[in-house]
Amino acid sequence: MEIEVLLSVVNLNKKDLDKMNINSKCVVINQCNKDTFVKYNNFNIYSYKEKGVSNSRNRALEHANGDILLFCDNDVVYNKDYDKIVINEFKANPQADVIFFNFESPNRKKRIITKRKRLHIYNSLNYATYNIAVRRSSLANIKFNPMFGPGAKFNNGSDTMFIVDLYKNKLKVYASPEYLGVVYNNNSTWFKGYNELYFFNKGALFTAVNPKIRHLLILQFLLRHRYMLTDIKLVNAYKLMLKGSKEYLNIKKKEEL
Repeated sequence: MEIEVLLSVVNLNKKDLDKMNINSKCVVINQCNKDTFVKYNNFNIYSYKEKGVSNSRNRALEHANGDILLFCDNDVVYNKDYDKIVINEFKANPQADVIFFNFESPNRKKRIITKRKRLHIYNSLNYATYNIAVRRSSLANIKFNPMFGPGAKFNNGSDTMFIVDLYKNKLKVYASPEYLGVVYNNNSTWFKGYNELYFFNKGALFTAVNPKIRHLLILQFLLRHRYMLTDIKLVNAYKLMLKGSKEYLNIKKKEEL
């Protein structure tokens, strides 16, 4: 069983790779101003003249050939034995297609997994892509939605959409209390506060998750997260989310023509 890390970066500095403690195979997708390939130690580095984290992760999936895949960004530092931990968890749980792992997060409070258990969609969506280890053979045609995430039309939600698609494709998802490393989350590339763009993008995201119940998803989100409504009133936030929903549906309709 072979572990492979899929790393997405922008304007790569090779010195940063040495700080991440990646001792397994690693596909690096470097979004920059050129199209090249170079090999550096255990890193296969593919550079592309494009943007968008979802595009980057899909490129990485195209080049991946490991048995178990881990997704990460350059703010992750792995523990020295992360690969052994992942392999042992999958060996102990052969029915698992996906296992979520813990990361320490000194700069931001994160949900902690305290025991091994089966996960369901309702208790999975607060995790990030770097928490995920997945069997490559289980992914089939599952990809990241290029309409979502930093650098895309809607600048958040790429992690959520990917996790939702894991469940839509009936993959078996589990959680492990083991820690694989540290994620620093120093600066968000997309979150600039609970502003108009935030609610617009969230409306599009909920519509992509389930267009049939988009209004219900939008309303429950606003009612459960009233603390976000400091600069924007509830009614205005609702209108912004509907606007994002409509924009997403219009784009999908054009794609289908």
